[in-house]
Amino acid sequence: MAAATSTKAGKTTVIGEVKGKFDRATSVVLLDYKGMTVASATKLRANFRKAGVEYKVVKNTLVKHALKDSAYGAKLDTQLTGMTGVAWSYEDPSAAAKIVKAFRKDEGDAGQKLQVKAGLLDGSILDGKAVEDQLATMPGKDELRAMLLATLQAPLTQFVQLLQAPSQNLVYLLAAREQELEKQG
Repeated sequence: MAAATSTKAGKTTVIGEVKGKFDRATSVVLLDYKGMTVASATKLRANFRKAGVEYKVVKNTLVKHALKDSAYGAKLDTQLTGMTGVAWSYEDPSAAAKIVKAFRKDEGDAGQKLQVKAGLLDGSILDGKAVEDQLATMPGKDELRAMLLATLQAPLTQFVQLLQAPSQNLVYLLAAREQELEKQG
């Protein structure tokens, strides 16, 4: 990407790619990776890849140009300073935030060097604390599917229990009658 950004045409191409990623993403997390080792950064990239999150280090000026026509372009100027890594989540809005939170917790000192600058969700800007406290705790795609499935199954389970109740009651009645007959004789 560095070679492509040396010419004006290359920069225009990169700006278009970055703009497309922001447009397609369900959420975005902006990170400051200053002070991280190469090994830690590689591990973080691998974690992102496993979760289907795209992560790139992009020049701040290129991100600013890509976002200049968006609703939050001007509002991000203060966050787009220093070293910036961008994590785009396309399917699960909380995926990148969950990975960052887990990485910061599990990696000790190396994880604490990774800082969340900001997050974008549905056109809203979240500060670093909100990304870790709110976005990272949102249920993921699989968790939402499980909750939906449980909600759909609950009435069916109750219906099956209602259908079984008369036959169970008949069995209890017959068992009680059998015990009564045994007592009589």
